[in-house]
Order: sequence, then structure tokens, then C-alpha cells
Amino acid sequence: MSAAAASEYGEYGYLAIPDPECAPFMDAMLSYPPGPTDLESKRKQFEGMISVAKVNYGAGLPKGASCVPSGETRVDFARKIRVRTLVPTSSEEGKTYPLYVWFHGGGWTLGNLEVDDYQLRQLCVEFGISIVNVEYRLAPEHPSPIPQDDCYAGIKWAVENQALLSADVKKGFLIGGLSAGGHITAVLAHRARDDPWFEGRRITGQIMQVPGVCHPEAVPEEYESSLLSLKQNEFAPILPAADMDWYYKQLGGSPTSPDVSPLLHPVHAGLPPAVLQICGLDPLRDEDLWYGKILKKKSVKVMVHTYPGVPHAFNYFLPHITAAKRWEREYREGLKWILDGAPEV
Repeated sequence: MSAAAASEYGEYGYLAIPDPECAPFMDAMLSYPPGPTDLESKRKQFEGMISVAKVNYGAGLPKGASCVPSGETRVDFARKIRVRTLVPTSSEEGKTYPLYVWFHGGGWTLGNLEVDDYQLRQLCVEFGISIVNVEYRLAPEHPSPIPQDDCYAGIKWAVENQALLSADVKKGFLIGGLSAGGHITAVLAHRARDDPWFEGRRITGQIMQVPGVCHPEAVPEEYESSLLSLKQNEFAPILPAADMDWYYKQLGGSPTSPDVSPLLHPVHAGLPPAVLQICGLDPLRDEDLWYGKILKKKSVKVMVHTYPGVPHAFNYFLPHITAAKRWEREYREGLKWILDGAPEV
């Protein structure tokens, strides 16, 4: 897309001009026949994508027994919610760490504990942070708000089991996720803020990577003229608009419900500090940028990073390009910012 063509899509249209390092990948992706539309085939395809991501991130795995991964732990036997925990090792008896609860992506319909396992192991060691990776039940078999509720149960389980996790939420208490996991993070940050159960143990930060924050059928009239990435990036690789619509149909729920469209929550004030990572060639780009603006307007501390010319979740497939290295660096800077108390930036 040329600069002239990009200018037709508003203030942020330039963000869709392809990154030269990413262009060959995009050309290859767009030359493939359309992906499967049935659920079983999509899940099989996603398993293959997880394998690619694990190969790409495998080189960065921590050496030796520098973190202790659990087997899968049942948070709720009736609801079959599983988590995988990662705890740093230390020769110092009784040492405790901040807590980070993570939700994987996959359009609420795909994915499992393996999606981000390697990345989370790296962060566990680099930051000295205990991590709980939640495997929520998937739509459409388990429609909204079941995935969100499962993740909420995972958060509470983590808080109740701080001793098991060598964690101390007073040292930091973060939630985060990518894509559908970023959406769930936005939903649950609001829910936890309003829940007296968290009194004295409030979430101190949220990481939202390329989240969906507003159902396409629920875009408020005041935003319609500026949410242009839905059209501009309609045929983008990895997450074209048609796939996004399909995922929302599987999720179910009312498009205007804050559980589906957290941007529409009536109250955004008082949320924990937030880090947003946004891709320029993503249909979700403009709603994420608006969400960042809304949070700032409500005096929520926000750190926003944009990655021009790359598609949704590109970091899994192209970890060697400059934009992906910046993504990883700024992800870590965001984590450190929250753990340092989110000082003014």
C-alpha cells in the first residue's frame, strides 16, 4: 500500500504501509488459498502454528533448572479449568516473587497451554516472576462469558495459592494476554476493579497485546469515522476481517456487553496501569488505539506501542525481523514499568 492510498484511511492509515522486512512473508501468506472455515480444521491448523512458534522461541529457553514448570493443575474440577505454573528457582529459602497470570490467544476458539509456554518460561527467569498460564474452555462449545469466567477463576486461584507459587502480590500482580487473551485481560481488569474480593490485593498492571476490545457490530457512532482499520486491513494476513467476524460468532454473547466489548464498559477510571501493543496491519488497530486514548482520558496510566506495517501476532512467525525484536524489548520494558510501580512516562 502506498502512502497516498494509506492516507485515505485516516490519521493512522500510514501504519498499514508494509514493513519491508515483513513484505515477503505477507506476499507468501496472501498467495496461499483461503484457510479452513470449519472448527476442527482450524484447530488442527492452529496446532501447526503453535509448533512453528515454539521452534522460533525455543532458542531463547532458559538453560538448566532456572524455573520449575508444573504439570497441569486443575483449578476447578467441575469446570475442567487447567493452569500451568512457572516458578523461578532460588537458593534463598522462602524467597517470593511477583505474580503474573496469562491468557493465551486463539480467537476464544483455539489454543491451549502450549501457545506461549516457551515465552513465559523466558519471562519467569528474566524477571524473577511466578507465572500462571490459564487454559480456559473454548467457544463455541463454551460461549461467552465462560472463557472470561474461567480466566477469572484462574486469577483467584493464583491469589489463593501464593504460597504454592512462591508469589507475593504485594511485589506485583499482573494479568496479560495476546489477541483473545488481551481481550480477556481488558474484560477482567474491569471486573476485578469492581470486586471487593480483591481488596488489599489489587491487580497492579495489565498487558494487552493486539486485543479485540469492540465487536464490529457494536462500534459506537462517535467512533465509526475513525475506526478505519477494519476496512483498510480487511484482507490482511494472519487475521483478515472475515476471520475476526467468524471468531466473534463463535464467542457469542451480546456485542454490546462489556464481556464482549470492554471498550463499551461504562466506567474505565480506576483501572490498573496498562501496556498496549498494537500492529499496523491489524483490523483491530484503530479500536486498540482508541482504547488507549480512552484509558488515558480517564487518568489510567498507559504505555502504547505501535508496530507499523506488520500484521496481527506477527511476532510468532517472524521473530528475527527488527519489529519483532522491538516488540520483545518493549514488552519487557512494559513489564518492568509495571513492576517498578508504573512511574510517569
